[in-house]
Amino acid sequence: MIDHGIAFPYYRLHIVPAVVALASPSWQREEWLDPGRLEDLDHVVHVLFDDFCDAREPAPWLGLSLRTEEEVELMARLGAAYDLVQDAVGADAPDEVYLDAPGWPAVVAEAARLAQMMVSNDLMALQGLHEAGHRWPPGTGIAPHELEEQEREKARELAREREPGRPGEDPAKA
Repeated sequence: MIDHGIAFPYYRLHIVPAVVALASPSWQREEWLDPGRLEDLDHVVHVLFDDFCDAREPAPWLGLSLRTEEEVELMARLGAAYDLVQDAVGADAPDEVYLDAPGWPAVVAEAARLAQMMVSNDLMALQGLHEAGHRWPPGTGIAPHELEEQEREKARELAREREPGRPGEDPAKA
């Protein structure tokens, strides 16, 4: 798997939560069906199909908001599953009709696969940045090579303390 990076990380900050929302039926019912909430299916669809990606045609988003070919493939599968439901219920159907549609579990399943992939890829990218010495917030923490040197120095210090006959050592423990 090749990580092509993301040129538009701000876009990804919208895409990942939208995919996670599609992967969670309990979230959908609690949030989308509550008129007092801001998020609904329309919002998620705009994020994934219009504003920050195009789930029907995700290939051009590789390296922009999608990291890998696998993400592109899974996004296309999610788009296709959603389109089947939309075709069955109509584009103007209320959210509850979508959630009760026979094809909705396929949307949830595809979203879950994509969510797992995207979160795993982001965590691997974050680990790579951490191992390269990048810290957040900037200026905090210790770069890996500095930490390794500190650990080696600590090990040498412990080894010296354990040498028999060191001043201040209890002879009975030597």
